[in-house]
Amino acid sequence: MTELRAYGHADLPAIRRILLDVHAEAYADQMDDPFHQRFAWFVDHWGRNPGFACVIGWEGDEPVGFAYGAPGVAGREWWRGHLAEPPADPSTFSVSELMVRPAWRRTGTAERLHAALLEPRPEALAVLLVDTTHDRVQALYESWEYAKVGEQQPFPDSPRFAVMLRHLVPRQRGAESPWSADC
Repeated sequence: MTELRAYGHADLPAIRRILLDVHAEAYADQMDDPFHQRFAWFVDHWGRNPGFACVIGWEGDEPVGFAYGAPGVAGREWWRGHLAEPPADPSTFSVSELMVRPAWRRTGTAERLHAALLEPRPEALAVLLVDTTHDRVQALYESWEYAKVGEQQPFPDSPRFAVMLRHLVPRQRGAESPWSADC
């Protein structure tokens, strides 16, 4: 991957098809699942947020993956209800999607996309959800300084997700998580 490009709310009409196409390839074997079939709705939902941020990785003129999200709504952050005590600064960026086309997996592309998405964020925290049956993905996020703080199933047809939270101010690697979970 030679280039990472950042996009925002106003760019959604220009990048929407790219996001849908990458998703269709990344989940080609699961497209009969109604939850995955609603991906366009999720893109539109997140893209409507004025704080929507997206990073797409490009190899020449070919998209290789993307990451996107938006600031969390105060009082409705995904980590709410999972922490014994709320953080002193609860401002949160919700990482909604991180997706890499199969040919670029295990190349460091996901980590580069994720880092580029979060690097400019002013929020104190980042939160994301990962399917609880994907232990390796959860371990990858833990290696990126996320901690599992709980579980939730946001839609009746969605998987059960681990709620993963991290400080956006770097902690010392190996330091214990500052959160106690109710999970």
